[in-house]
Amino acid sequence: MEGIRGIFEGMPWWVKWVAVPLLVLFVFGGVITSILGALITFVFKALLLVALVGGLVFIVKKFTGRGSKSSAGEW
Repeated sequence: MEGIRGIFEGMPWWVKWVAVPLLVLFVFGGVITSILGALITFVFKALLLVALVGGLVFIVKKFTGRGSKSSAGEW
């Protein structure tokens, strides 16, 4: 790690904090976008699954009349 710090030691601040991050985004931007897109899609689908299962349980309990009257042995 000391070698990397030595490379940037004589450089202006804008090279370290502006130019290098822009180059990283330019080179790896597609990968970063793909990973973020996949993560957002996964979270959305997980929340959608939770909402659908919750809605299904609510509807089944409402229409079967087993809201809180079900015994422990029933499915």
